[in-house]
Amino acid sequence: MRNENMMDFQAFYDGKVFDAYRYLGAHPDRKGVTFRTYAPSAQQVAVIGEFNGWQEEPMTQPVRSGFWEMHAEGAKPGQMYKYVIYSRDGRVEHCDPYGFGMEKRPGFASIVRDLSEYTFHDGAWMKKRTRCFDRPLNIFEVHLGSFRTNPDDSDGWYRYDEIADDLIDYVKKYHFTHVEFMPLAEHPFDGSWGYQETGYFSPTSRYGTASQLMELVDRLHQAGIGAIVDFVPAHFALDWYALRRYDGTELYEYPPSDVSESEWGSCNFIFSRREVACFMQSAANYWLTEYHFDGLRMDAVSRMIYWQGNEARGVNTNSVDFLRSMNAGLHRLHPDAMLIAEDSTAYPGCTKAPEEGGLGFDYKWDLGWMNDTLDYFMKTTDERRSLSQKLTFSMYYFYRERHLLPFSHDEVVHGKRTIIGKIYGEYEEKFAQLRTLYLYMLAHPGKTLNFMGNEIAMFREWDETREPDYNLLDYPMHRAFSGFFAELMELGRTHPAFYEMDYEPGGFQWLSINESGNDVYVIRRNAREESLVIFFNFSNSMQNARYQSDYDGHLELLLHSDWERFGGGTKESREGGRVAISKDRPIHLVLPAFSAAVWTLKP
Repeated sequence: MRNENMMDFQAFYDGKVFDAYRYLGAHPDRKGVTFRTYAPSAQQVAVIGEFNGWQEEPMTQPVRSGFWEMHAEGAKPGQMYKYVIYSRDGRVEHCDPYGFGMEKRPGFASIVRDLSEYTFHDGAWMKKRTRCFDRPLNIFEVHLGSFRTNPDDSDGWYRYDEIADDLIDYVKKYHFTHVEFMPLAEHPFDGSWGYQETGYFSPTSRYGTASQLMELVDRLHQAGIGAIVDFVPAHFALDWYALRRYDGTELYEYPPSDVSESEWGSCNFIFSRREVACFMQSAANYWLTEYHFDGLRMDAVSRMIYWQGNEARGVNTNSVDFLRSMNAGLHRLHPDAMLIAEDSTAYPGCTKAPEEGGLGFDYKWDLGWMNDTLDYFMKTTDERRSLSQKLTFSMYYFYRERHLLPFSHDEVVHGKRTIIGKIYGEYEEKFAQLRTLYLYMLAHPGKTLNFMGNEIAMFREWDETREPDYNLLDYPMHRAFSGFFAELMELGRTHPAFYEMDYEPGGFQWLSINESGNDVYVIRRNAREESLVIFFNFSNSMQNARYQSDYDGHLELLLHSDWERFGGGTKESREGGRVAISKDRPIHLVLPAFSAAVWTLKP
């Protein structure tokens, strides 16, 4: 058991503490539990819980520091508790802002947890992990409650540790390198998917305890799979028992104004308060330190950069300064962990170091690429001929940031249709184009992310109460696409040209862009010891693709999206898998409609 007795109060007031959770919250020891909370405007604070029959035991505040404390003899891990705060709002029962566990909704009591209870066995993984700039990074985005539904649970949920084997097997089947979990911090409303939180240090009890989550991450690491978690630093849930008016004042949020609430009906954090900065950066550090997560994907960063996410309202300098400071501190503490921004703005320097004027993220979601690419594939062949810029524009700005290419949960809900559902054409045409789309995604520089269900070509939009339609694999076209997706992801993991020089201009080259308006594109990807040439035909008719080599040698075929086993019409043959090339004359390759092929260059 761990009992942290000291914290530098002045550093906390100055916004410099990254481990406030080691002091605040509920900390068990041999004799009981020490409870501490920060409520500077409270008139009095008490603790109620299972260990005292839910009768108020007063907390003390040394020298009006704002910190309230008491030790409960006989209290132990697993017991529930609340803070009773007396203030100008009267008597209000609250969960612990720094609590390490909470009861399942609609209850809101915090739960004492012993964070030293679980022992990790992932030392080999932790020693060798990196931020993957020159390594494969293909992310599988998961909503844990609906990845698999449990028929034996009233809510349909598996525990963190129960689902580990299925998740590991599935990730390995499709050759993803990392899992990204949608938010796992406690939240009251299932339909918020975890993006409106009440317990920033509490793994949601929907799926179990802190130790069980640690075991899930540990087992992923032992299986060679990374783990990223969504983190929500911009806003929090309105529920009265949580952070909102915690001590009878707007301690964590803006005072009533047009910036106090977000467009989602949640409270915006006020980062001009240094105590709030300590809270948030300590929460970020907590998930990386205590659970060994390999990265944080930070939600709604645009809402922190600009007031209410609106560029016309100007930059929120307090939040921007906070992001720089937090990211710099997290990188000092975890130099091999990834910080990923979901940022839809053109604010410069998202992935530059804070000392260079940047925000300090490692990756930024390229939502521009995502929107342009999907828009292109929604168009007919005739329309595509004049829309080359939809595919080429991303490379005009790509190297300004380290971009990550996402097809996330946001693109398959709320009437947007799924990825295959967006694509123009009839049933078989959709599958053919879906294969070329994903090969184009891999061929484009940048790491990749796909939400669960994309790998089986789901037509039904995602619903957090239902698992993906895995029965689609009983149908030939879905089963064939699933096989294609798995082989493609394996190709991306095993060929350095797809990842080694993602963020170096020498790693990518357009060789042909819609010559003669035929919807044919040719891309070259380079690594230090490998080069690949990828041919695309985005039209609905057979086309010839021209390629001019700069040396004598040959091309060897690695993957063709139109092979029969993927649902296409092209037979695999050794004779057709090797083509001589010469610097003296171009070659012409025949590409069936809606197809793509990957070739490796050999001298």
